[in-house]
Amino acid sequence: MLSDDGREFCGREDQHPYELFLQLEGIEHKRTRVRRPQSNGIIERLHRTLLDEHFRVEGRRTRFETIEEMQPVLDAYLVSYSTKRPHQGRGMNGRTPAKAFRDGIPKTSQKEEDKTDLKTAA
Repeated sequence: MLSDDGREFCGREDQHPYELFLQLEGIEHKRTRVRRPQSNGIIERLHRTLLDEHFRVEGRRTRFETIEEMQPVLDAYLVSYSTKRPHQGRGMNGRTPAKAFRDGIPKTSQKEEDKTDLKTAA
């Protein structure tokens, strides 16, 4: 699992709930370098999209008093973002994230497999 050093993700390994969960599940926890948002670029881009396309727009339209009021609106946006909105990012080719997830990792061509075989044989 890759995360930044936010308090919600990091703490004493023997006490922090997130750290304990990862240990119980046998998941290795890696952290991004401090002050290097590029190392977690995909999530940083999602945060920017949420800010630009959802929070700034919805914040003008609706006054939320609590997180509980905001959550259903955010959930609806994320469903639309994941299932209806085509993405142009690396490897997406105009698919929605849900479609890309269902399709799985694209198969490599025979030439690429041959190159990999040659590298591992050397």
